[in-house]
Amino acid sequence: METITVSKEQLHDEARRLRYEESYNFLIDIVGMDYGDSLGAIYYLSPSQKPEQVVALKTSTTNREQPELFSVCDLWDSASVYEREVYDFFGIRFVNHPDMRRIFLRHDWKGFPLRKDYDADPAINPVPLESERIEDMERVPSITIKMGERVEETHQAFADGDYVVNFGPQHPAMHGVLHLRVSLDGEVIKKIDPVFGYIHRGIEKMCESYTYPQILHLTDRLDYLSGTMNRHAVCLCCEKALEVEVPERAHYIRTIFDELTRIASHLLGWGCMCMDMGSITAFVYGMRDREKIMDIFEESSGGRLMPAYATIGGLAQDIHPNFQKKVKEFIPYMRKMLKEHHLLFTGNPIARGRMEGIGHLSREKAIALGATGPSGRASGWHNDIRKVEPYAAYAKVNFEEVLRPGGLTFDRYIIRLDEIEQSLRIIEQLVDNIPAEGGYAAKTKAVIKLPEGDFFQRVENARGQFGVHITSRGDKTPYRVKFRSPCLTLVGALKAIAPDTKVADLIMLGASLDYVIPCIDR
Repeated sequence: METITVSKEQLHDEARRLRYEESYNFLIDIVGMDYGDSLGAIYYLSPSQKPEQVVALKTSTTNREQPELFSVCDLWDSASVYEREVYDFFGIRFVNHPDMRRIFLRHDWKGFPLRKDYDADPAINPVPLESERIEDMERVPSITIKMGERVEETHQAFADGDYVVNFGPQHPAMHGVLHLRVSLDGEVIKKIDPVFGYIHRGIEKMCESYTYPQILHLTDRLDYLSGTMNRHAVCLCCEKALEVEVPERAHYIRTIFDELTRIASHLLGWGCMCMDMGSITAFVYGMRDREKIMDIFEESSGGRLMPAYATIGGLAQDIHPNFQKKVKEFIPYMRKMLKEHHLLFTGNPIARGRMEGIGHLSREKAIALGATGPSGRASGWHNDIRKVEPYAAYAKVNFEEVLRPGGLTFDRYIIRLDEIEQSLRIIEQLVDNIPAEGGYAAKTKAVIKLPEGDFFQRVENARGQFGVHITSRGDKTPYRVKFRSPCLTLVGALKAIAPDTKVADLIMLGASLDYVIPCIDR
């Protein structure tokens, strides 16, 4: 990976050059950093035409009292939420960013938790006993440069007289504790202002005091429907840093577990979306088929929703003697059920009428927002990491990266069912060819210490590109861990596609993007 280090004064010019001259139009993530003597950020960038290329753009400021950097949200739409995240946890304010509110923590939170000088004394930040006031949530500060002068301003998230309705955080169809402030013109949505943080657990902060094997326990609980894949990403990142050779047997089994997890996630996502449109039967069918995968997981790993199976160097234990038999029985069963799912809902004229022609997300907008995974591929964007940067056993199998050109709600609905078939193809090619020799795990030291440096790894989880950044100072605990949440940008996509649609379709549009809130609230 190429690394470019620039001063804070050169940041925007270099970012503009990479964006327009080098065509790095996909901002993967922004990682806030506290280097001790300075505060800074690492921008991971990739061109959509050559998604295997990644460049790290680094900058910093020595002003720890009032740290400021120039915003790049005019170059990449996804920077809007990433920069708010950096501000929330490091206190770096971004000049020319239109919305410098905290994104996860309350506006009255004292200090910035991921800075190394943060005081965690509960007396400074006692547990609040009252809800945050709506007026405070909607007060939007910003810093701009006008006529060469630095200007601090405050405006409201909504215009005076807007009719604003709250969806969540306890809405029964909200797919988690997400709070949407929605302004309406009659039944038509004008604007959405998402409020995060209701289930925030400070996992990235916790990682700084956990050993590397202990961190794996936390990754399962981010996107809990993609737990094996998130865990796999951290294992791969650590193995890359340690230069550990993982046995081929472990690679094959990890890949099968990942694809079974993808199928289970898509089944639940399909069932929930159908239920949001009134079909309770579809949800029951999806859960019924998903349970068969949970049974396979439990037999080999002891876990169901969170198998906790991958470890640094391989697997926690070998597969159960029945594993291959059960997996091979599941493949024809799932193919038969897929036809049943299509018969049940896909061809339903009422369902098709609600999904077709609504919620358009163009390919260019998906890239600008960083909406990866099935949602991005439903807009025709080639971004599947299994194809872009094959890891584990993905280079050994033939499968299609399913793309659809429409970018509509129906495209996002159908693409997940199509991806289930591709996952079955992958599993089918691997399950009878699991290497018998080589063991299921490489030997690692009792205390794992990564060498000094920055390490980055991407995998394709059920919702898109899940990224892991680790900064190591050579200790048994990391100096900094950052997880790239694919779901955070999917809520940004909801903000883009919901305006001018009916409020009755809001929950369906969110379900078509299939975000998981604990993945956002890291």
